[in-house]
Amino acid sequence: MQTKTPTDTAKRRNKENGSSKIKPKASVTLERTKPLVKDEQKVEEKSQHQSPDSDSPQLLSPEIKLVCTQDNLANHLELVSKAVPAKPTHPVLGNVLLVACKKTQRVQLTVFDMRLAIQTSFEANVQSPGDMTIPVGLLSDIVGKFSPGDITLVSREALNREGEDSEDSGNNITLPEASNSPVATLIAACGRYQVRGISSEEFPAIPEVKTAQTIRIPPETLKEGLKGSLFATATDEGKHILTGVYFKICQDSLEFAATDGHRLVVLNTSIQGFSKKKQAEIAQPLELTVPAKSLAELERILSSRTSADPVELSYSTESALVEFRWGAQRLVTRCLEGTYPAYPDLLQQDFQHQVTLEKAPFIKAIERIAVLADQKEKTLSIRINSEEQQVSLSLFREFGNGLEQMAAHVNSDSNLSISFNIKYLLEGAKAIASSQLQMHLTQRDGPAILVPAGNRSKPNILMDAKYLLMPIFKD
Repeated sequence: MQTKTPTDTAKRRNKENGSSKIKPKASVTLERTKPLVKDEQKVEEKSQHQSPDSDSPQLLSPEIKLVCTQDNLANHLELVSKAVPAKPTHPVLGNVLLVACKKTQRVQLTVFDMRLAIQTSFEANVQSPGDMTIPVGLLSDIVGKFSPGDITLVSREALNREGEDSEDSGNNITLPEASNSPVATLIAACGRYQVRGISSEEFPAIPEVKTAQTIRIPPETLKEGLKGSLFATATDEGKHILTGVYFKICQDSLEFAATDGHRLVVLNTSIQGFSKKKQAEIAQPLELTVPAKSLAELERILSSRTSADPVELSYSTESALVEFRWGAQRLVTRCLEGTYPAYPDLLQQDFQHQVTLEKAPFIKAIERIAVLADQKEKTLSIRINSEEQQVSLSLFREFGNGLEQMAAHVNSDSNLSISFNIKYLLEGAKAIASSQLQMHLTQRDGPAILVPAGNRSKPNILMDAKYLLMPIFKD
């Protein structure tokens, strides 16, 4: 990666409204995320799954009868449902695979869009084991509207076998027959609903992540690392490798990195280490780039859990699959292929100027002045005054302008003016998890780095954070 000089890039930056880009040093092979199941036609084939009543046999026919609480079913459907694509490539990919196990008295829910799989399970009174797939959006909406209490879920086959549908009391509803289409009946105190599903045989199998080692990561560390890096990933699919978060795992440390070409986040923290199936030490760091969309789901799910048990990360170099497992939940996704930009050199420059600010007033000042910004003009100018120990923020428009001033500790022998994209600066300041932030600068056309200072927001998490911003330089 290299920083453009002002003479080489001034015109282009003017054209792009001054947004400088971080360039990779090494050549980057850019490819889209490949599906977990490489041939999507396999959705049509009969898949092999675990049986509800044994450790490994095939699934049973969908003759299910179980009783669970509304709260349990609703919460676990909410956990998996947001990973289902809005427009699935095959109808079964819009469904949740429900497996009821009589042996363990648990219900397992799985969603899989061929690139991302999320699985969870919860306790239930399973009277008749089996499996089926049900449209996850519809099922979640119905269960979410039920009042708290017990819900009985029965497949049509189970109902017919018990003679429940044969009673013509006027209160029963039965969907018309359809070939190979199981029907789930939900019975609650308020009423009864039926939803047609799809045979579980059409649901694709989730690939197994075969690895010789598992890394245990404290959940709070993983959550903070994702929270502090995901916002800096690229949203443009054309940038492929930049749409993910780069993980570099060494023997005792974990590094997160994310960039969209205009800013860079690097977070480094210690971890508990490796749980080895093989005793051989790791000769090389483990490096992988995980899609931001998958990690956003992981962060969402982890934010809802309270357990302090570590998250187990398993990575298969051969298949480029990564699995995150915690408790009864797991998430499996395929990593992005290609070489991540070589970013460390950008952080090793001679930062001659240091400015320390109170974070909260600094953010409030940026938010106030940001009302003048729009897509046409979003350049915030910062003037650092070493004599008065003061920082000034200004933004000028044809219809008006704004100026903010605040006290700061300036460690520099000279004054300095520099400009940034206001959105990038605000997001970077908010990502700093401390009461103060420190800005390291080189010169007006060089990069700036924001780092934590003062009291840490979460002192129990020792995380070295660096947020790099490329300035806007205009002639």
